[in-house]
Amino acid sequence: MFKKLVPVTKDAHKTFKIKSVTDFGFAAGVHLASLMAHEFVRAASVYPIVFIEDESDGFRPVALMGLVPEQNLFVDDAGEWSASYIPAIIRRYPFALAKVGDGDQYTVCLDEESDLFSQKGDGKPLFDKEGNPSEVIENVKKYLTELQQMELFTSDFCKFLKEQNMFTPMNMRVVDNEQLKNITGCYVLNEERLNNLSDQSFLDMKQKNFLPVIYAHLVSLSQVERLSMLKSGKLNKDKKNADDASVH
Repeated sequence: MFKKLVPVTKDAHKTFKIKSVTDFGFAAGVHLASLMAHEFVRAASVYPIVFIEDESDGFRPVALMGLVPEQNLFVDDAGEWSASYIPAIIRRYPFALAKVGDGDQYTVCLDEESDLFSQKGDGKPLFDKEGNPSEVIENVKKYLTELQQMELFTSDFCKFLKEQNMFTPMNMRVVDNEQLKNITGCYVLNEERLNNLSDQSFLDMKQKNFLPVIYAHLVSLSQVERLSMLKSGKLNKDKKNADDASVH
């Protein structure tokens, strides 16, 4: 999604303007989107929420938006997002936070090659005439900082689940081009292990506010069928037939 991520500076970006996002074509090749735990309840009504494992970061949750790499089933040919909820990591584009050095300092970065930026066209400036950060930059800083705090909670959530040995490989088969394929590399929570947790562990999850997140994840898995139908085109056909029926 990001092509050239660089720190925002007055010298380099004083003439930059940003346009409103009306075309999500930049995310058409994104089939996995990282999620924060705070997003689970809303995201669960649209996407399957699964977990993937990184060697460095351990387990992390993602919204599954496609069944094959580089295919986002929720972005159409016109660049429109055909779902009621868009993950925060997509909505933050073309901005991101990058760590500075070995400490806990972060800096705001932008994708210089994003079509959302212009230097002479329409859009809101990143810096005012005096060279001070505009309201755009201040709002971006606030939003990215909030996401950073949510990420800490999400990391604690995943670490707790791993300590409880709750993750299990996801067994998912889908039909692709009339062939049955296995989707591998994803993990889900094991309901049997969840039900067999000790009273103390279950109470710990409740006190940490993890239970709503867990239940949202489990409910979201029914959305796998939606992806399969989108992939086959059946969901769009059913919607068109329903629209035609309502007209008559």
